[in-house]
Amino acid sequence: MTLVERVKGILGKPKEEWEKISLEDNQQSAILTGYLIPLALIPAIASFIGYSFIGVLGVHSLTLGLKHAVISLVSTIIGAYITAFIVDLLAPGFSAQKNFNRAFALVVYAATPQYVAGVLYIFPFLGIIVLLAAIYGLYLLYIGMKPMMKVSDDKHTIYFIISLIVVIAVYFVVSAILSAIFIGSMAMRGAL
Repeated sequence: MTLVERVKGILGKPKEEWEKISLEDNQQSAILTGYLIPLALIPAIASFIGYSFIGVLGVHSLTLGLKHAVISLVSTIIGAYITAFIVDLLAPGFSAQKNFNRAFALVVYAATPQYVAGVLYIFPFLGIIVLLAAIYGLYLLYIGMKPMMKVSDDKHTIYFIISLIVVIAVYFVVSAILSAIFIGSMAMRGAL
């Protein structure tokens, strides 16, 4: 299956696509290189363009664009791994199947709308629409949990809610850490 076919399937017919994905090998290394990195580059490149040349309230620079691009790319990759690790770690507590590769596939494919909508970061003020796309990704996470993690009907919703809290927390923590690192390093360079 090609990247474009997978994106179309997960966005357009998610229930059918999750069934297909649940039958696949789901090796995290193949998903990382063949799906996550190419799609994570969309918001990263768009952020670079948007913050370098268009900006927010007239403020733009190549340094600002590069900072946003790197934070976007790194936080997407690190966030996917941390979230998948926690979703997998929580699985036995909800009578779900513990399998990191399947948890990684679940987390990465569920975030597809956010990756695709990330093209809107070319115009940074449209970032709110990316947030709306991420909400659709939460729906994808919800419907993907049953086929991917084999969670029982009675524990599905609570497993999703706990995973949702983790996804949101991981996103904000990773972004804050990366922002602090880049802002701190930029401030130190400016002071020298």
